[in-house]
Amino acid sequence: MRLNVEHYLTHVASLASPGLDELRWLMPVRPGDRLSVRVTVLNTAPSKFKPDRGAVTSFVEAINQADEIVMTFKVVNIIGKRPLAR
Repeated sequence: MRLNVEHYLTHVASLASPGLDELRWLMPVRPGDRLSVRVTVLNTAPSKFKPDRGAVTSFVEAINQADEIVMTFKVVNIIGKRPLAR
């Protein structure tokens, strides 16, 4: 989760998250493992009530140093939208 927050979500545009789903631990993570995160955007949807933001649904995978996927989850983040260019 720390890798996801510090290296994927922007501190400028991330507003909130209603939660995550389908958390799966596929393999143990051991002390000394080097982990990386791969994020795939599954869906984006503008807010129906607040035009300055939208929801981004992502699939997150944590991968160890042997390129093995050790954990996955789906998450919805509320992200601020850029102003329209004029």
